[in-house]
Amino acid sequence: MVPMTLMIIFVLLYLAFRRFGEALLIIASVPFALVGGIWFLYWMGFHLSVATGTGFIALAGVAAEFGVVMLMYLRHAIEAEPSLENAETFSADKLDEALYRGAVLRVRPKAMTVAVIIAGLLPILWGTGAGSEVMSRIAAPMIGGMITAPLLSLFIIPAAYKLMWLYRHRRPAQRA
Repeated sequence: MVPMTLMIIFVLLYLAFRRFGEALLIIASVPFALVGGIWFLYWMGFHLSVATGTGFIALAGVAAEFGVVMLMYLRHAIEAEPSLENAETFSADKLDEALYRGAVLRVRPKAMTVAVIIAGLLPILWGTGAGSEVMSRIAAPMIGGMITAPLLSLFIIPAAYKLMWLYRHRRPAQRA
């Protein structure tokens, strides 16, 4: 079920961006969020089940959303620097500055989003009422993934996007 969800997410990303590389970059960030969910399940002593699978599906969607928003901000920051499009005025330092600006703009909103998601899921995780055992297993992967997904999207996605951008915009002499 989770692989099918990842495939659907990839198709939607490709349809949105119309670039295979960018869709692949975002979908490649999802497993890092899933690692946080698996780590948290282990720490809580939960086993894989249908309920935890449901939590992983929700986590995959949120992790993909983090990647999409980060990629949009990075693209916008690069487009705001016109000297990056011209081969004569291109500078790796200007590219680094643009990527830094794009990533820094996402720190506060991402931290607030993560805090709200975790604050909303903690009562579900610690609940003791009817159905709380199942609901806590749905919430656990999301809480763990909310620890790793933002870190990945703040550090790894900008670095990987820089490599993609440099490869796509290399000079004709470098292509041979």
